[in-house]
This record gives sequence, C-alpha cells and structure tokens, in this order.
Amino acid sequence: MTKPSLPELLHAAVTAVGGTERPGQAAMATAVAEAVDDQSHLLVQAGTGTGKSLGYLVPALAHGERVVVATATLALQRQLVERDLPRTVDALHPLLRRRPQFAMLKGRSNYLCLHRLHEGVPQDEEEGLFDQFEAAAPSSKLGQDLLRMRDWADETETGDRDDLTPGVSDRAWAQISVSSRECLGASKCAYGAECFAEQARERAKLADVVVTNHALLAIDAIEGAPVLPQHEVLIVDEAHELVSRVTGVATGELTPGQVNRAVRRAAKLVNEKAADALQTASEGFERVMELALPGRLEEVPEDLGYALMALRDAARTVISAIGATRDKSVQDEDAVRKQALASVESIHAVAERITQGSEYDVVWYERHDRFGASVRVAPLSVSGLLREKLFSERSVVLTSATLKLGGDFNGVGASLGLAPEGTAGEDVPQWKGLDVGSPFDYPKQGILYVARHLATPGREGSRTDMLDELSELVEAAGGRTLGLFSSMRGAKAAAEELRGRLDKPILLQGEETLGELIKNFAADPETCLFGTLSLWQGVDVPGPSCQLVVMDRIPFPRPDDPLMSARQKAVEEAGGNGFMAVAATHAALLMAQGAGRLVRATGDKGVVAVLDPRLANARYGSYLRASLPGFWYTTDRNQARRSLAAIDAAAKADGR
Repeated sequence: MTKPSLPELLHAAVTAVGGTERPGQAAMATAVAEAVDDQSHLLVQAGTGTGKSLGYLVPALAHGERVVVATATLALQRQLVERDLPRTVDALHPLLRRRPQFAMLKGRSNYLCLHRLHEGVPQDEEEGLFDQFEAAAPSSKLGQDLLRMRDWADETETGDRDDLTPGVSDRAWAQISVSSRECLGASKCAYGAECFAEQARERAKLADVVVTNHALLAIDAIEGAPVLPQHEVLIVDEAHELVSRVTGVATGELTPGQVNRAVRRAAKLVNEKAADALQTASEGFERVMELALPGRLEEVPEDLGYALMALRDAARTVISAIGATRDKSVQDEDAVRKQALASVESIHAVAERITQGSEYDVVWYERHDRFGASVRVAPLSVSGLLREKLFSERSVVLTSATLKLGGDFNGVGASLGLAPEGTAGEDVPQWKGLDVGSPFDYPKQGILYVARHLATPGREGSRTDMLDELSELVEAAGGRTLGLFSSMRGAKAAAEELRGRLDKPILLQGEETLGELIKNFAADPETCLFGTLSLWQGVDVPGPSCQLVVMDRIPFPRPDDPLMSARQKAVEEAGGNGFMAVAATHAALLMAQGAGRLVRATGDKGVVAVLDPRLANARYGSYLRASLPGFWYTTDRNQARRSLAAIDAAAKADGR
C-alpha cells in the first residue's frame, strides 16, 4: 500500500473536526513536514482562523517520531487533548495504519498528591502534620473546597487540577499538592504506585504526542534533569509567549515571609546551633527588607549583601544537618523533612545566585501592597539558554498569530537566540520564517483608526480628551467594545467615567473572574469590557459583541521596569538600538495580539481604535503599524464614527 500523501491526511483530519481546508493551513503543513524531515527549524506565523493546530499536528503524526507540543494557555492544551487530537487520530488511523497515542504532561504541583491528601500537610509551627480537613471550618469556603476535593479524589482518573470543576483557589489546592522539590519520590512514598503525577509521566513515555506547557518546557531546559521524555520534534504553539514564560521560570525571589516559613519548618529537624544561625540570618534579612525601595540594584548594596551571605551560609549548614532528625516522634518524618529541605534549598539557591553577582543577571527590589518587599533576580536575556537548550538536539517549529514584527521574523528570532534568517555558520541553528497569512480579508473587515488629534499621553494625569474620544466611539458602536488599557489604573478610571456618561453596561477586569466577564461580554452586544494585560491576549469573542477594540495608548514597558530597562541598556551598550529591540518589540507584540481580538470569524467587522497619536506621528509608528493585521487605515475621527454607527445598525437589523 502506498504511503498516503500529506494533502490526503490533512483533508481527512479537517473533515473529521468539521473544519474548512484553507491554503494557509496546507502551506503550513508542507513547511512543517519539510522542517521535520530536514531536522531544521521553522517560525511560522498563522493568522486567526488558519487552523494552525492541524497545520502542525498532521505532519507531526505522519512523521512517526515522538513529538512534544508546548502551549502557553490552558485553553489550547484542553482543545488539543480533548478535541483536535482524538478526532485527528481517528481520522488518520485508517490511512497511517497505526493509531498514534497522545498524553498530557504538566508540572507535579498540577496533580493531586495522595500522600498529602491522606497524611496531611507538614505543620509549620508544631511537630508533625495536621489534618487540613479538620482544621478548616466546614462552613468556610476553604473547608467546603477541601471536602469537595476529597470526594473528587475518589472519582478522578487523572488527579489533574484542571479536571476539577468548578475550580478551587490556589490556597485550597496547596493543601493537597506538592512541588517537585517537596515530593518524597515514588520509591519512598506509601502512595507511589497510585501517584497521579507518576502515572502522567508513564503515559507520556508511551505516547507519540506529548502536550505540555511552556513552563514545563522551560524547567526541562533550565534544570538539567529531564522532565519530558526524549523527543525528535518540538512544536511551540503561542510561541510569542515563550520568552516571558522561560524568564518567569528562571526568575528567583526572596521574601521575609518565605524565609520565616523555612526557619519554622527546619527548626525541629536540626541542632540548636544551626537553627539559631538561620533564625538570626532571617531577622537580619527582614531588617534590610523593611527599608527596601522598589527599583533595580545595579550593585548589591552592602547591607543586603551581608544579609544574603548570612542566609546562604546558614541555609547551607541547615541543609547538611537536616539529614539527622533530632526528634524521632515527628509524625511522617520523611514528608516533614522533605518540605523543610525544599524551603531551605530554595532560599540557599537564590541567596547564592545574588551574592555571586553574575553580569548576566538583573537584581531588583519590589514592594507589594499585601506581601511587602521582595528581592528578585532574573536573567538579562534567555536567548543564549534557548539557543543552546532548545535548538541543538531536535527539530523545532514555533508558531503563533504574531511572530512577524515590523515586517520580518528577525526580532522574535533574536529573542529566541537565533541569528538573522539566512545566516550561515557551524554553530548557528538554521531556520526559516513563513507567514501563511489569514483567511480573513482584513482591509474589508476592519479599520485601524488612530486618533491623531489627541494630546500625546504623559506618564501621569488624567487624559480628558482621550476619555471624551472613547465615550464618543463607544456611543457610535452601540456598546460592543473591548477596551484594552496599558494599566489597571487607566482601565478603572475609564470604566468609572463611562459608567457615569453612558447608558451601557461596562464590565471591569477584577470585578469578576475572567471567564465570567468574557461570557457576560459575549452574551450582550451592548456590554463593554475594560481591562489590562490578560485581555490583550485572552479574549475570543466572534460576532457582533466585539466590533470595537480600543487601545488607550501604545503599551511600552514602564520606564521603571527593572528587567526591561536593563535589557534595553544592554542592547545600547552593545551598539544596538535598545528602544527598538526591547520597548518597541514588546509594544508591537502586545498591539498585534490586541488588534487580533477584533476579527475572529469571516463575518466579523469592526474598528481597532488606538487613542495615542504617536502611532501616526512618531518615527517608530510605521514599525508598529506594520506589525498589525492589514486593516484599512485612517486618522479621520468622523470616518471612524460613521463606520461604527453603520456596523452597529447592520448588526441591529440582523437582530444581533
């Protein structure tokens, strides 16, 4: 029997999921198959509606080697495992004459821990463990969640937090889960044979396709201990998120509260001298942090340096001493010791990293209203790490609706550690960029309106002219507005102002769960939804409920953002343009994602309004506009209002 062709396989898969074959999807599938066969790398931009999941799944399954698919969002993970993969595998089975297996794999803390469920949580202040189910009042929200989770534990086949509906708070979940550092290990744990996390790992070892998240991919790359099974192909979906997720995993943090918890956990397990030294170091660190002012530390101040060295040395002594537990009456001694060890090791690692003072790290103080001050350390760049760990052993495909910024892939490529496309060299990963376009007719479906007449936004102060403009646009659109703001303060101010001016429901991020807000926004066309960062990327509302997307200003990073400003400075010192490489790239990515909220289906029409004249007037404006979908462009405010009114009238005539 002849081997089925890629177009045959794609046709079968698209038919099975009830989709429509699109030229962009076919071009993507061909390019992915070539990259996998050549063991080269591919960056592919596929606009909303292309069907990119099948564009990479079909060639990956046809190849026959193990594939890891890493995504940024939970929604896409679920879509792949619950919808796309089962249907695609069923459709391809008769043609491939084999049934590829697939599995989901996440970090250990995403799975219910049977040991913690049955034996309890190691207690901080006293010896032994306490029963969290008895400790929480049954009438409290926490108590009710714990009882519900105990019942769920008897029914669940996966133990995966995301299969628990409705979900629970992080605080409740922490009562029945452990981090990989706290885990006893399957061989030492009484529940090792039934462990949900271990079962997920075993399923992943047997699967042809393993679906995971960016964070686990980063842990696998950074920590050197393989978490993912060996694989020949890596596909990174939502790849525009990868750098920030890897940076997050590679960031260390120390807070006085965290250090105090470690002291309490370790005190019962080590000799008095070691415990006292850690207690004294903890108090010294807390005194320094009381005076900490937010901002980057170009050099570690002397008082912080001494406090961290004392913490590091005391933590090292405790780690050595913790093996000889003093009190054999401690209930479930192994679990208590493992949790204490994890806490102290984490403190030692961060204190050591900051005191060593690598030129490739950025250190800063942060102050939080609720949690007080913390000291943080993050890599100046993750590009070298990604180049070395990601691209050396396998073929990598990176895909997203927004990878091509300012007209090419080189900006995103550089952040991933890739040389400009076409650069040859022995240690230079070979890659190519491909934009397969979008099935949408952007110039006919959308307008990009820039409010050129407004004053340039300053750092502080109210923008009365912007709020007037916003109010007029929302009025013309008949509601139907997604407001994307560069700060929560801006979103709140706009929501309060427009609630007083307009007879339209204005939803504000933070007043309800994000899922609930989006559901309510989609259900009523007159409703508006205002918010900040997660709305720029997380909203998928096709149809008449979202016909106006407003950005209050170009979302440059804050000038006082320690990590971004350090990265910008490093580019400038190396002779590059720091503003374009860091700030403008950051803004372009967010704006491209934000503008992508408007057209989600072939019948969608609307306006993206940017209430920041710099997009029209500044030198970098053309770079940012080139990163957005190819909407029809205007700076005429009357044209924008007339178009919105016409779109609103048409939707109402259709009864929508």
